Amino acid sequence: MPRVSTTSKVSRWDQHGREHVVRVQRAGVQRTIRCDTCGWRRGAQFLPWLKAEEHLAEAHQATVDPTTARQPSR
Repeated sequence: MPRVSTTSKVSRWDQHGREHVVRVQRAGVQRTIRCDTCGWRRGAQFLPWLKAEEHLAEAHQATVDPTTARQPSR
């Protein structure tokens, strides 16, 4: 039976408005995380999305989550 590979991504923005993306690739039980910005790569069996977020925060100071809706000020 062939292996099915899937990819998802974690995006964050830094304080200068630049987007940084780490992709999480899954092939069977193996997961590899890779940063599009700097090429950093790591295998991650557990919690790959958390490790991706940590890399973005530490290496790129990218902490703004684009999926969090901003509430309008009143």
